[in-house]
Amino acid sequence: MTNATFYHAGCPVCVAAEQQLAQALDTSRYQLEVVHLGQEKQRISEAETAGVSSVPALVLNGQPFHINFGASIADLKS
Repeated sequence: MTNATFYHAGCPVCVAAEQQLAQALDTSRYQLEVVHLGQEKQRISEAETAGVSSVPALVLNGQPFHINFGASIADLKS
């Protein structure tokens, strides 16, 4: 099984993307972890290391996919 990490900030754009992704991902192939960076600020550096520059974003196999623009990582640091 492949890990998938969905990073978001809790904004309406992020929540809508999370709901769509959770339903669309094949759970027999992917184990989805949802990380709310607004609540888990200690994981922002992890997201940056994975190549996430804005949220919502999904990281699959080490590749970040930026879904829409809800907030930049820089905005989440403040």
